Amino acid sequence: MIKGIDFTGIAVVCICHDGQGNYLFEHRSDKCRDEHFTWGPVGVGGVKKGEKIEDAVRREIKEECGADALEIEYLGFREVFREHEEKPTHWIFFDYKVKINPEEVSITEPEKSLEQRWCKINDIPEPKCSPLNFFLEKNKAKL
Repeated sequence: MIKGIDFTGIAVVCICHDGQGNYLFEHRSDKCRDEHFTWGPVGVGGVKKGEKIEDAVRREIKEECGADALEIEYLGFREVFREHEEKPTHWIFFDYKVKINPEEVSITEPEKSLEQRWCKINDIPEPKCSPLNFFLEKNKAKL
């Protein structure tokens, strides 16, 4: 069974920042689940069975950039319907703004991340992944 396709997927979407108005994004490779060669936030992933959502936030950030979450701010949740490989998907995303130390950041999954880049929220490279577009539509005023 596949998350988001055979059953509703539950995931965290983190937008990592340095406390100075800079946000961390990654250029996704073709080894990611979907949205290949687009730019998205670092710290996005499914919640595992038995895992608390805030623990998923910490785990995803550590897995994807090696940093520890210093401050976690819950922004809300979204229900997202989209297509992946011509199949409809259904996800519940829990959105977070998370402060991290830029000196801890590295590409820890080079097979999935072609590049990581700090930028201002209005300077995110194109093309953006669709979950990021949905995230910004709902949360940009909170960033």
